[in-house]
Amino acid sequence: MKLLELYILRRILQMFLVALVPVLTIIWTIQVLGRINLVTDTGQSMGSFMQLASYILPTIIPVVLPFAFVIGITQTLTAMNNDSELPVIDAAGAARSIIYKPVILLAVALSLVSFTITNFIEPKSRLGAREMVAAAYADLLSSVIEEKTFRSIEDGLYVQISERHSGRVLKGLFIVDYRDPNFGLIYYAREGSVDPGGTSLTMRDGEVHRKGPDGRISIVKFASYAFDLSAMTQSDEGGLPLYSGDRPLSFLLNPDKTDPAYQKKPESFRSELHRRLSDWLFPITFALVSLLVAGNTRSHRSARLHPMIYVLLFAFLLRWLGFSATNLTERNAAYVPLVYAIPLVTCLVTGFMLATNRQIQMPRLFSRSITKATTVVQKRLSPTGRGTTGEVK
Repeated sequence: MKLLELYILRRILQMFLVALVPVLTIIWTIQVLGRINLVTDTGQSMGSFMQLASYILPTIIPVVLPFAFVIGITQTLTAMNNDSELPVIDAAGAARSIIYKPVILLAVALSLVSFTITNFIEPKSRLGAREMVAAAYADLLSSVIEEKTFRSIEDGLYVQISERHSGRVLKGLFIVDYRDPNFGLIYYAREGSVDPGGTSLTMRDGEVHRKGPDGRISIVKFASYAFDLSAMTQSDEGGLPLYSGDRPLSFLLNPDKTDPAYQKKPESFRSELHRRLSDWLFPITFALVSLLVAGNTRSHRSARLHPMIYVLLFAFLLRWLGFSATNLTERNAAYVPLVYAIPLVTCLVTGFMLATNRQIQMPRLFSRSITKATTVVQKRLSPTGRGTTGEVK
């Protein structure tokens, strides 16, 4: 690789990392705070909480990475254009490949990273996070819930106990179960006990109130009643339930037709497979779009919106189309080609335009509207009330 290509590669990589780390940190923090109840509800240590946070990270890197790459490319090339570096490269008669090569090489490398994380690291991270949550909630009733305090076990399921005794014995049980939207259940029991595996709560000497959709309430008294907790922690086979997102790529490519989860919802496995096989194409797609918009020499004296804005808007549109197509494959397998057509057709079109040295032109009405909007903002933010649009008159 030539010295100039290494220079461009280094600048883009630096700007990519500068964009990736803060955005990734913000999104990661939001995701982690959404699971803070693991500490508050189950009494887990901060070390366990940080371990859960580390499991979340691989699930968001493939989503954030392509957009950070867009910022790195467009910001670097725009800065080089404003510093007259791109005009000098063109004036020296250098081939456009000097600019394209480092970007494409880095795009391929990031696509491979995205493919590796999505298909090999993310499934294990998802499973590890669910195992931690299941283990925490399995022991929640018998050892963690405070006496005479309502706690949410999961959405729509609340528990209160009056006393806790040794041997996993509970006194004064009160359970509210609204997980089924068609009816509500309220349990009262003088005492109960949780089995060692945390999969069943046996209540004794109590009653259950069932409220139907019509508002009528039926009351049934019982001497002994087993309340199933395995839906939160176990599958029908006795282990942690495995969904399509938890499965390795090898299983998705050749699923076991006798697997209970697959039999229940095979379309989710199809959707997950094509999501994993298509997501890694977006770094390359976004790189080609960025080169098409920001890779040419431009006069920075004329009013013009930053190329990053154009590329990010188009990138968000492509990503939304990709998500939508993937969701459609869960309804109908006929949409599978669309999942791959969105990034591949974009790559072919932008690649052809780059190879033939064509430039993309934004609609004049759109450009004028954006220019007027930025002018108004600049005037409002300027201390003198006069914005500098940079227009040549």
